[in-house]
Amino acid sequence: MQRARHDVLATLALPELYRELTGNGLALRLFELARDEDLGPDGLDVTSSVTLGADCSCEALLRAREGGIVSGLACLPELTGVFASDAGRVTFEPLCEDGDAIEPGQTLAVLRGRTRAVVRLERTMLNLISRLSGVATRTSEFVARIPAGSSTKLYDTRKTTPGWRGLEKYAVRCGGGVSHRIGLYDAVLLKDNHLASLPVSELRALLEDGARRARSAHDLRFFGVEVDSLAQLEAALGVEPGLIDVVMLDNFGLDDLKRGAAMRDERALGVALEASGGVTLETIGAIARTGVERISVGSLTHHAVSLDLGLDIGPEPA
Repeated sequence: MQRARHDVLATLALPELYRELTGNGLALRLFELARDEDLGPDGLDVTSSVTLGADCSCEALLRAREGGIVSGLACLPELTGVFASDAGRVTFEPLCEDGDAIEPGQTLAVLRGRTRAVVRLERTMLNLISRLSGVATRTSEFVARIPAGSSTKLYDTRKTTPGWRGLEKYAVRCGGGVSHRIGLYDAVLLKDNHLASLPVSELRALLEDGARRARSAHDLRFFGVEVDSLAQLEAALGVEPGLIDVVMLDNFGLDDLKRGAAMRDERALGVALEASGGVTLETIGAIARTGVERISVGSLTHHAVSLDLGLDIGPEPA
């Protein structure tokens, strides 16, 4: 029986994590799509072609217009390659690292190349890094509300922008959060629609059978189940030890979260509890104090606002 590896993504350094999350080629396809929607089937920037000389070069500064946490600089090698053209490839020099706190006016990177090439790249680059920095910044705000010394970790969800999942999960890590499962393929999480109409009395048997079959056939990040009552939690905690890694407590109030943690401490110390549903900046601190190890927040991604960044092009270098 294979062991779950639900914390493996949390142990990777950011460069390794970026490679892990984008190694499937989906980010590259996203960059190519962004290029094609901006430049059309013929790769044209009509404005630059009639205003900028083909031999004109420049140095451009990627700057923060507001403070936050930067994320997305890791995308620049692939992104500049995708946007390379007859005007050449833009080179870049990062002046900070993903995950760094940045201040208004700070220069994040220097870009150099033909001006036409820099301008072709500009909007897609800003859209990408601004979006990911917004996710990282929002994540950092939630992390800051978890009480000092707490072992509770903040997790993302699958509530990501279609096509952006690997990048947005990377941004969550840049902000101090932890990546949950990547998709439906790498972990088991039975939720309410999987358990609809199932009597509580049958839940334990379903979980034990499902966990054994899943673990024998797949390399899982974790095996988990979502419950919406203490009765369901009691059934899940009765499962044979080692089969369940995580029980998600969906929309539990603070009192029930505390009761659930006490139940787990008495019966199944190897099972992690995850609070989920409606978590806000105002409530996450109290939730972390209930005894749960994990808190998942969908709004890290679907409520994030892009960080204001800009690209300032200077005169042609001497």
